[in-house]
Amino acid sequence: MSSFVDVPKIKMLDGREMPGIGLGTYLGFDKNGVVKSIDKQLRDVVLDAIDIGYRHFDTASIYDTEAEIGEAIRMKIDEGVVKREDVFITTKLWNTQHRREEVVTAMREVLNKTGLNYVDLFLIHWPIGLNADYSYSDVDYLETWRGMEDVQRLGLAKSIGVSNFNKEQLQRVINEGTVKPVALQIEVHPQIIQKDLISFARSQGLVVLGYSPFGSLVMRYGMRFPGPRMDDPALVSIAEKYGKTPAQVVLRWVVDRHVVPLPKTVNHKRLVENISIFDFKLTDEEIERINQFNSNTRYTMPSFWQTHQHYPFEKVAKPIPDPFRG
Repeated sequence: MSSFVDVPKIKMLDGREMPGIGLGTYLGFDKNGVVKSIDKQLRDVVLDAIDIGYRHFDTASIYDTEAEIGEAIRMKIDEGVVKREDVFITTKLWNTQHRREEVVTAMREVLNKTGLNYVDLFLIHWPIGLNADYSYSDVDYLETWRGMEDVQRLGLAKSIGVSNFNKEQLQRVINEGTVKPVALQIEVHPQIIQKDLISFARSQGLVVLGYSPFGSLVMRYGMRFPGPRMDDPALVSIAEKYGKTPAQVVLRWVVDRHVVPLPKTVNHKRLVENISIFDFKLTDEEIERINQFNSNTRYTMPSFWQTHQHYPFEKVAKPIPDPFRG
């Protein structure tokens, strides 16, 4: 297939390899909660993505997309297009299953949904433990980490890591865990470049994955947020130099900072565009020019949890209402 892209891989601490770009499969949030895939839309996007060259799919228990990803991968295995070991699946443990004994149960639920024997990377989604009714739980994320280690020992997940942990929390897991996390997933885009956290994680040998890589370039929650747009002159001039789009320039900026981007799209043209970033490289000066957009702006900011003892981010004066508790 002419549009097929062979994606480079990154070696992880445990010797396994992760494809250098992943497809995010979170479909968003609306007044009814997490947006669901209708009529197998997401399954069909994953089938298309595999044909284009995507081998890394990022999901989570709360996204409710694990079953369709598993179905698509099984279909492509049956067609002989890929083998199971060619595909890398990242998924995440939700906050209401943080007790050690719940973690293995949660992972078995994932495998039942996907119809697969293992996932490649299992992350603690947030350091925040919650009870089934979404009230705060007193469970320590280190207890949760012990459960993650159990999952890996059982072979249900090949590798384990964390998501949305700050530097101190990550350091504590590294210091006190039996198994070192191999990956950290955080929000990374031109408005939040995460220089210190990325440097620290990489100094410890972790692979960093970046979600929401486009930042203000795309609409969020049906709104335009402050920050650069697709027609920003700095991005346009770099894009013209390489014969690429501003979106591709931003994804390449993520890659050139040694981060694995996780762009989301259900559009074929964008799927092809987003993965076609491995045939050029930005200069240090161009990377620095994009770094100048940094304003430490988070688009994933669950301030409704900010009174939790393990909330990882800076607090705000007016937290938004908790959408999970409705």
